[in-house]
Amino acid sequence: MKTLYLDCSMGAAGDMLTAALLELHPDPAAFLEKMNGLALPGVAVTAAPCVKCGITGTHVSVAVNGEEEESVEAGTPHGHEHRHCHEEAHGHEHTHSHPHPHEHGHGHGHGEAHHSHEGHSHAGMREIEHILSHLDLPEKVRADALAVYALIAEAEAKVHGRPVSEVHFHEVGAMDAAADITGVCLLLHELAPERIIASPVHVGSGHVHCAHGVLPVPAPAAAEILRGVPIYGGAVRGELCTPTGAALLKYFADDFAPLPVIKVSKIGYGMGKKDFAWANCVRAMIGEAEI
Repeated sequence: MKTLYLDCSMGAAGDMLTAALLELHPDPAAFLEKMNGLALPGVAVTAAPCVKCGITGTHVSVAVNGEEEESVEAGTPHGHEHRHCHEEAHGHEHTHSHPHPHEHGHGHGHGEAHHSHEGHSHAGMREIEHILSHLDLPEKVRADALAVYALIAEAEAKVHGRPVSEVHFHEVGAMDAAADITGVCLLLHELAPERIIASPVHVGSGHVHCAHGVLPVPAPAAAEILRGVPIYGGAVRGELCTPTGAALLKYFADDFAPLPVIKVSKIGYGMGKKDFAWANCVRAMIGEAEI
C-alpha cells in the first residue's frame, strides 16, 4: 500500500509540511508555478534550499503583499529569530484570531475579502470560504482545504468562547495559512498516498507571544485541535506545532504511530525558520508499506 509517513518529532507547521511534501513531488518547480497561478489575493509562494544541523532540505516562504507572518517566543525581541535558510524565511505561522462580536458593526459586503479593524486588516471564515471557493482547484482539494480551515476556525471559536462567525484573522496570517493549507491539500492530491501515518507530535514547551498576550505552548487553538492526538513536550523551548500544522495532521492522518515497516522510495525534509539543537524540520517518507 502506498503510504506516506510524517515524522513530527520536531512538530509541524503549515510551511514545513508544504516543503516536505514538495520535496516528494516529481516536479517542484511546476507545482510552485501552479500554486502562484491560483491567484490567492496578494500571495507569492517561493521555495529555497535550507540547511538545519547539516541536513539540506527545502524551506517554503509565503509572502502576502510582500509581508511574511512572524511568530515570536516569549522573551525573544521581534525580528531577532535566528534564520539560516538561503532566503528570508518564515516558519511557525499564526492566524492571530480575534473574536469580533456582531455589535461592533463590522459589516461584510458580498465579495469583500477582508475588513479593517483599528488599522489592521482582518479576514473571517466567510471571507476565507469565498476566496477558496473561487480558486481553480479540483473539488476534492477545495473541500479538503475548507475542512482544514474550518478545524482552525472552530478551535479558535471555542478558545475565545465565540461563534465561528465572530472569529477573524489578521490578513497576513489568514492568507499565509490559506496558502499552506491549499498547498498541502493539492500536494497530497497529486502524490495520492493510500494511507497517511504521522508520528506522535512534539509540541515544544515554554510560551509564545500572540495578539492576545503571552500564551503557553502549545497555543490554546493548537491544543484544542490536537485533542485525541498523541502529543508530547520536551527539552525544546519554543512552539513546534502551530494551529495550521495541527489541523493538517488532524484532518489527513489515518493514524498516529511509530514508523511502520515500509520500503521507502523518496524522502523530503521541510525546514522551519527557527534553529534549535535539533534539526527543525518535518521529514516525509513515501513508499510501499504492509497493511
